[in-house]
Amino acid sequence: MPYCYILHSDKLDKFYTGACNGSLESRIEKHNNHSYGNHRFTATADDWQLYISIETVNYPHAIRLEKKIKSMKSSKYIRNLKEYPELVKKIYNETKEE
Repeated sequence: MPYCYILHSDKLDKFYTGACNGSLESRIEKHNNHSYGNHRFTATADDWQLYISIETVNYPHAIRLEKKIKSMKSSKYIRNLKEYPELVKKIYNETKEE
């Protein structure tokens, strides 16, 4: 299943937004084990936890959704996504097709 996901690190009090086309649990484990390299943003912490996951139609949709969330450049926006499910539905539909 393709997903757009947001991770949170308590240690850094930061969010990371990404997309995957497979096991979300495996993806989070790889972020925490620094499998993507020590120069990546997620390598600065090892306590990443799933904050939000959004199942998408296909992987390109997950990428568009990821870019939309990243373009907001706001942790408050990300917190609002969790608090207001209708906001997730809105951006899901906005990014569904290009």
